[in-house]
Amino acid sequence: MKHRIAVVILNYNGKRFLERFLPAVISRSSHMADIIVADNASTDDSVLFMEQHYPSIRLIKNSSNGGFAAGYNEALQKVDNEYYVLLNSDIEVGENWLDPLLSMMDSDPLIAACQPKLLSFADKAYFEYAGAAGGFIDKFGYPFCRGRLFQHVEKDDGQYDSPLEVFWASGACMFVRSELYHIMGGLDSDFFAHMEEIDFCWRLKNVGYKIMYCPHSEVYHIGGGTLPKNSPRKTYLNFRNNLSMLYKNLPNSFFTYVMFTRLFLDGIASMKFLIEGGWGDFFAVLRAHAHFYRKLPALRAKRKKINPQVVSRVYRKNIVIEYFIKRKITFDTFEESNFS
Repeated sequence: MKHRIAVVILNYNGKRFLERFLPAVISRSSHMADIIVADNASTDDSVLFMEQHYPSIRLIKNSSNGGFAAGYNEALQKVDNEYYVLLNSDIEVGENWLDPLLSMMDSDPLIAACQPKLLSFADKAYFEYAGAAGGFIDKFGYPFCRGRLFQHVEKDDGQYDSPLEVFWASGACMFVRSELYHIMGGLDSDFFAHMEEIDFCWRLKNVGYKIMYCPHSEVYHIGGGTLPKNSPRKTYLNFRNNLSMLYKNLPNSFFTYVMFTRLFLDGIASMKFLIEGGWGDFFAVLRAHAHFYRKLPALRAKRKKINPQVVSRVYRKNIVIEYFIKRKITFDTFEESNFS
């Protein structure tokens, strides 16, 4: 019998994670969800491992490694459940993790997607970098999380145990309506990886939907399984995709000011990398900008299809100034009135 929910784990050379975390996903989810592993043309023994040890679990073999975005888009074309859960392979799911998420989604048809509380697998008393207690962006498009600002990760003392409308839900564990996923064209495959979930949530908000954080569901994330935080490749993807996301989604009233300011701020960031000896990161920013300028015709076409709107839950100040100059290092020091 097909369930309403499909938990879809995208795997690329992650046999070690499947061995470690798939058993808990199955034991804690299979009573109410179909479990699917989508393999992104892995070159390790992931496929053989699944076929030998989990022959009853559906395995989708993608044609190539198109990254996080294209990988999910290809796999989800073959999945027709009512809800999808995009789940990283390096996550341990908690007990009863699906029920609160499903209840939240069922409670309001305007909720397009939500995420659970993401805690660190290494120390479950702390939030995890890539999602924490829900994601936001500031007026210049810098992403941050409730529970994680830049490199400062907060301890979970119950301070974020209330449901909240957020700006974006983490792609590490995102619960989303399948119909909307396909109507919106899925994740932007040109992003490959990083910030594709923020762009996706922004597009959903542009057409009037809400993104939520559900504190009553917990998962535990290792993080950095594909690219370490100090990787120039990660720097390149983050700068490139952030510019693309802004160009596509910024409303006309903010577009020129924000885009020119970001180009200036990126220049400052590149010089900081250079002064600190980060030659790889310096050139990563330059390559990101070169790619952005080359892709402007394609981005203009995407922007016309999106028809950007002024949306809610954007932090109307600069997170860089708030954190580094005003020393606001925790989310609860931000005034709610600045989230418009």
